[in-house]
Amino acid sequence: MPPKARYTRDEIIEIALELVSKKGTEALNARNLAAALGTSTRPVFTAFKNMNELITEVKAAAMKKFDSYAEIDEKKSPAFKNVGMQMILFAAEQPKLFQMLFMSENKELMSFNDLFDHLGKTSGLCIEYIQRDYGLDNRQAMLLFRSMWLYTFSIGGLIARGVCRYNKEEVSEMLSIEFKAVIGLILSGKAFDKLEEFQENMSPEEFQKHFK
Repeated sequence: MPPKARYTRDEIIEIALELVSKKGTEALNARNLAAALGTSTRPVFTAFKNMNELITEVKAAAMKKFDSYAEIDEKKSPAFKNVGMQMILFAAEQPKLFQMLFMSENKELMSFNDLFDHLGKTSGLCIEYIQRDYGLDNRQAMLLFRSMWLYTFSIGGLIARGVCRYNKEEVSEMLSIEFKAVIGLILSGKAFDKLEEFQENMSPEEFQKHFK
């Protein structure tokens, strides 16, 4: 029989998450985790097959924490902007976890659709809020979400890396300006003109390759 672990999987994940939140992903190794646990490395490798399995679980726990920031009062308008504000707050309060989730090298490059799925329940909530509050169809809502996500997480990345510092009022103003610009373009009916022009001049196979 394998030795009984002193710590449960959940306890090890929680301590590992705390380690990352303080010192970053690069600090998450067997030696540092054992020191944080106050034991040898044995409990870690009793509970997990290897460090890769543990890191996967820690990322999942970090994503749950990220999702918790988006749990706003959906009746408080504007809900979509409030989620964006919370995501930037996550970057400010949990910079190392933000870096782990969104600023680490990904060896398997993803399309935006893959990234959308990777974002968990937050992305689905945003699409729901956009369609409900602004009367956009799914294609329009996805374009608005994608544009605002790129802008919001650019701000978050600058904050998480300690490059720039913004107060709440500055963030709110920046998000409002970008939002008005993007939704104005969408409502003008011109947002997809360039995309459709590309599609007309490409074979279906080329279009899927470039815009999947």
